[in-house]
Order: sequence, then C-alpha cells, then structure tokens
Amino acid sequence: MRIGLISDTHLPQLVRQLDELGPEAGEFLSTVDLILHGGDVTAPAVLEWCSQYGDLLVARGNNDRFKDPRMEPLVRLDIEGFRIGMVHELRPESRPMDQLLKQATGSDPVDILISGDTHVERLEYRDGVVFINSGSPTFPHHLEMRLGSVALLEIEPGRIRAEIVKLGETPGMRNPIRPSHLEVVDGKIVSASYNGEVLPVGEEEE
Repeated sequence: MRIGLISDTHLPQLVRQLDELGPEAGEFLSTVDLILHGGDVTAPAVLEWCSQYGDLLVARGNNDRFKDPRMEPLVRLDIEGFRIGMVHELRPESRPMDQLLKQATGSDPVDILISGDTHVERLEYRDGVVFINSGSPTFPHHLEMRLGSVALLEIEPGRIRAEIVKLGETPGMRNPIRPSHLEVVDGKIVSASYNGEVLPVGEEEE
C-alpha cells in the first residue's frame, strides 16, 4: 500500500490551492492509495483538493479552526499488520521515543509515528518506531512560500519503506529540503539514504 503524507499546507489568502505552486504536489498524490494530512490544513478547500486524489484522514493542527469529519486530534489505523499513529505537534522531536508516544498516543504502542508542525522534514527509526515528519509543501523550513516536501510510506507485511520527497524548485527560490529514505524489514533497517548519499545500515534497534 502506498500512503502519501502531507502536512502544514498553510496558504496565503490570495492562493487558493497547492497546485498554484506547480503540478508537483498533485502529481505525487495521484500515485498513492491513501492520504494522511498531518495538520495545519488552515482552509477546508485544501481538504477538498487533497480528497480528489483519494481517501483522506487528517490530524487536527493548532491552526485548524474549522470542523471536518475526517479530522481528529489523533489518527490511529492498522495497515498490513503495522500500527500507525498521527498527531500534529510533537515538539521537540528529539525527545526519547517513550515520551513522544506518551504525548501522542497515551503510551499505546505504534510501529509508525507521524507528526507535522515544524515545517522541517524528519525521518528516523528509533526504538522500533519509524518516525516521520513530511515537512511542508508550501513553507519549507518556515521560508517564504515555495515548493517544499511531502513523504511516502510503502507498506506490505513485514516491510516499511519511508521516503521524504522533494517536490522540486520554485524559480528563484531555493528548496531547502534534503530527501531521505529508509527501509525496515522484519524490524531491521536494510537500506537508508540522506540527501542523495547511501548510509550504512546496522542491526535492529533495541
């Protein structure tokens, strides 16, 4: 199953949809089976735009002032035997995983933990949990509006592949995103990369 992750789609008042930045976000979402939005949608129209590409679930962000039945403070789901939890805010993300889980899920275990809020992409495997923040497709690293990032999860029994996807470049405005990926099979990292460089992989994390 291919899951598209997107978060922090803040749009200025004069911009109505993400594809005004270019076709990249829409082209990406058209390739996935499910869309998970990590919150700070800010405008209901963004949800309608996302939902044209497939089923959509949303974690409510601190700037989401509207109601939608697809939006919850905590999104929980099970896919191919993996437990997924998604919330908007988990700062600071560098805290021990048990602290992040306590805040996000009340310490209920998950295999994949998704967050947003920071506008900075993050992907790691810690304490048996794939932790991913897809960054922002519109305001990466809190810079002025430009193309940023989304993320991809590919899940099948016993295997998780996660990837930070750089959407492209807005003319005259640098995209600061550093793409990365990791693949976990039966609890062990079997491949990983960061900003185009292949990383060494070790044993299963304890």
